[in-house]
Amino acid sequence: MAVKFKELKMIDQSCKDQKFNHENANLTIDLTGPEGNAFALLGYAKRFANQLNLDFTAVSAEMTAGDYENLVEVFDGYFGDYVTLYR
Repeated sequence: MAVKFKELKMIDQSCKDQKFNHENANLTIDLTGPEGNAFALLGYAKRFANQLNLDFTAVSAEMTAGDYENLVEVFDGYFGDYVTLYR
């Protein structure tokens, strides 16, 4: 099933509108879908890093220092308390 642009925009908007904390850790990202794309994960990381007052430049450098699996591991390390990744 193809995800339509409108659906992606809704996913993106829900991410932008949502502030993340331990009580609000209900966002899930399907790594096999469009949200699991490396660029999409970097986009999520940028928003989450800004919301959590983290240095996105450092997070991004660490995420892009290896292959896709490294990117996912680093993303999970920083944001795993707030986001559930699944395949």
